[in-house]
Amino acid sequence: MSGLVNALVIVAVAALVISRQFRARRLDADRRWWLLPVILAVVALREPGLIDPHHRAGSIALLAAELVIGLGIGSGWAWTTRIWTEPDGAVWTKSTKASVTVWIGGIVLRAGLFGLGVLLGVHQGSSAVMIALAATLLVRSGVLVWRTKALTSDASADSLTAAYGGGRPQPAWKERA
Repeated sequence: MSGLVNALVIVAVAALVISRQFRARRLDADRRWWLLPVILAVVALREPGLIDPHHRAGSIALLAAELVIGLGIGSGWAWTTRIWTEPDGAVWTKSTKASVTVWIGGIVLRAGLFGLGVLLGVHQGSSAVMIALAATLLVRSGVLVWRTKALTSDASADSLTAAYGGGRPQPAWKERA
């Protein structure tokens, strides 16, 4: 794929994912949450311009920094996402204002990396951004699934003790980020 097509894919995936995350939505921990990040990573790794052959060390260092930033954004985004359970046991998520701050910080850091690459003369293709986006989505989804399973196991433990409460329904516990 050309750089323009990669850029369009990155923008489309980011816009889709971000727009969906700022609306409350039901989370299904059993779905294939890892599929989209794997597809993005495969597409990014198939591109020939991931590493600049004229500046291998600088290119690898920038790629590693890009991945670290992507992992940090994914983790920060997952931990700033609000998760709650409904009385029927359904788990819901919604990103918060803190999630916006994480994204803005990540964009600023990525712009700084791009600027550093330009100063060093390292060619940076869109596949590096795509693989970092894949890492971001993979970590975010993984942490959310982990948090959801912890939340639902706590809720099921509470439901076992709810019988001692006279059968009264328990209020839904809401986690704040």
